[in-house]
Amino acid sequence: MYRIRKEFHFSASHQLSHLPADHQCARLHGHNYIVVVELSAPALNSDGFVRDYHDLKPLKTYIDDSFDHRHLNDVLTGPSTAENMAKHFYDWCKAQWPETTSVAVSETPKTWAEYRP
Repeated sequence: MYRIRKEFHFSASHQLSHLPADHQCARLHGHNYIVVVELSAPALNSDGFVRDYHDLKPLKTYIDDSFDHRHLNDVLTGPSTAENMAKHFYDWCKAQWPETTSVAVSETPKTWAEYRP
């Protein structure tokens, strides 16, 4: 199986207001997010790719237009957790590229959430 990954970055605020008031994530705060999409295929296409990295540009455009420097509570349905964002981006990517196998989202250099069916 061949696998490729591409990384995208954006900055945004969010608030997990459903958490107890003394929980740090209940307060309005922001992160510099990293989104990594992974695509897989058992064989390479005629160009020798799983998928040309340039084909993934629509994800950059989607992130830049809909997520970058936004308040995620206004963008997403449900809690704006990294786990929910990973699933959201996975669904979006899978609709564009059937080879999508997972999406991971990082809020900090030490924290990652991944959606992989």
